[in-house]
Amino acid sequence: MRRERSITGPLILALTTVIVVFWLAATGLSVRVMQQEFDEIFDSAQQETTERLLALILDDLNQNSTIDPRSVAMLNTAASREYLTYQVRDPKGMVVLRSNDAPAEPFDAPLRTGFHNTATARIYTEMTADGSLFLQVADRFENRHEAVRESSLTLLIPLIALIPASIFAIWFIVGRALRPIETLRRDIGTKDSGNMAEVDAESLPVELRPIARSVNLLLGRLRAALEAEREFTANSAHELRTPIAGALAQTQRLIEELSPGATQDRVHQVESSLVNLSRLAEKLLQLSRAEAGIGGSSTAVDLRPVLDMVVTDFQRDRQTNGRLQYSAAPDAKLVRNADMDAFGIVTRNLIENALLHGDPDLPVSVSLESGGVIRVVNGGPLIHDAEMVSLKKRFSRGKTTASGSGLGLAIADRIIAQMGGTLELSSPASGKKTGFEAKVTLPA
Repeated sequence: MRRERSITGPLILALTTVIVVFWLAATGLSVRVMQQEFDEIFDSAQQETTERLLALILDDLNQNSTIDPRSVAMLNTAASREYLTYQVRDPKGMVVLRSNDAPAEPFDAPLRTGFHNTATARIYTEMTADGSLFLQVADRFENRHEAVRESSLTLLIPLIALIPASIFAIWFIVGRALRPIETLRRDIGTKDSGNMAEVDAESLPVELRPIARSVNLLLGRLRAALEAEREFTANSAHELRTPIAGALAQTQRLIEELSPGATQDRVHQVESSLVNLSRLAEKLLQLSRAEAGIGGSSTAVDLRPVLDMVVTDFQRDRQTNGRLQYSAAPDAKLVRNADMDAFGIVTRNLIENALLHGDPDLPVSVSLESGGVIRVVNGGPLIHDAEMVSLKKRFSRGKTTASGSGLGLAIADRIIAQMGGTLELSSPASGKKTGFEAKVTLPA
């Protein structure tokens, strides 16, 4: 299933990405500046250390005049890691004194005051006033790089917490910012032929008010069009009922007066056409009432007597030939917030549809279950899924030779939706290999 596009997801991703990129750029710039500042600090500390160390070495050598400095190979210091190593060299470049970690070979640096870089260290050279000794202090680049790495890591660690925190913060802020859009979307989503109330534009932000005004203008036009359609349908159907009934009565009287023959057969055809026209007019009246939203009710009523009465009426009709079977669970209750007349239209249409389009040699069963679920099942061949989808549409009929208008299921589905329920159509029927089933579920 294709996932629906959303504004929130891409917006959160884009803003989080921008924040992370800016944070990384700022970290990179900070590391660059920090590296330069560290170099200045390390150079200053290295130079100051060299100057003070040279003074200490000279003082020590002066106090121990009996010791020839050239005979000293290495200064005895603790065998721990030294960040700064040094060598004391004579004018010829020979090492006369060195620290514990300093190499025995002379540093690859000239004997002149100042800084000099080698492949692995930065060396500062300082000489005595008489030029007899040179002190070279080396600071390995590895130490400086380690300090920069640790500082960089300190700047990058907050990014681990920043990413989920940014996602949550952006989601919260964007959600609050887009809440009016979601409200407008839900409000527009509830609009149909049964709900044409205007969208509340005053509570919306300024940016969304033109959309709400346009929607309200469209709803106004739709209301006018639907009202005209309903009024025309209701008036036409109502006005047709009387002349159709009169023509049908005259036709039936004419049939009784005519002797059997071709003329009487043609009059029988006229009678059948008038009966179908009368049913169509009745369906149009029901459709008009369904479009007017008669299904809902603010008070709960017991619909069980309505169902019993409709089933009894069909069972008494000689045309059903005893095909209609009715069963109800002993504890079945049908107290719902629905209009009784509208519920009667629903049940009458479903039962009539089952009797008309089902196999005439098989029974039609109507059952009321303990949960208030109503099932109307009739026999007959299977109906394919592609054909099933269109059965709830107006004037849509399946592959049947029976007479009808194609409005019964559309009217029932419309009214049930107004009651807040659902109409489920399935073929084959539950527990069978053939047949057709209409299942009505109304919310308690």
